Amino acid sequence: MGGRALETLVGAAVIVVAVAFVVFVYERVDISDGDGTVFHAEFENIGSLQAGDDVRIAGIRVGQVTGLDLDPDWYLARVAMTVEPGVSLPRDTFVAIASAGLLGGHYVSLHPGTGEVAGDGHLFTDTQGAINLIDAVSRSMFGGLEE
Repeated sequence: MGGRALETLVGAAVIVVAVAFVVFVYERVDISDGDGTVFHAEFENIGSLQAGDDVRIAGIRVGQVTGLDLDPDWYLARVAMTVEPGVSLPRDTFVAIASAGLLGGHYVSLHPGTGEVAGDGHLFTDTQGAINLIDAVSRSMFGGLEE
């Protein structure tokens, strides 16, 4: 009889831990409900950027990447991003893809300008794509950089 009680207790503990894990994940993951302003930017190289990655201003998360697409005419990567409702961006905002670390992924870094405010669906054209770290190191070591 004591063995069954122990099995029941262990089973209950497993269920409690599983529920706690689900609650933890739900609170940590940003499940966007679509609120915010949608912007687009085109890049020559997006590196390992993926939908769901951060959009940041001065290191502060203000949105997320919502889609990646290829421009069929110019063969540029078009990135769609949603920015929180309280954040307005000027039309001359500089958009760059930055590395989260040496082994980490990428995120979109916004550097707002001072011009007229951009509306929903605006396409930013002043962009800097992802930098290939291995390519940059090999160029600096073996030449190829202009002086």
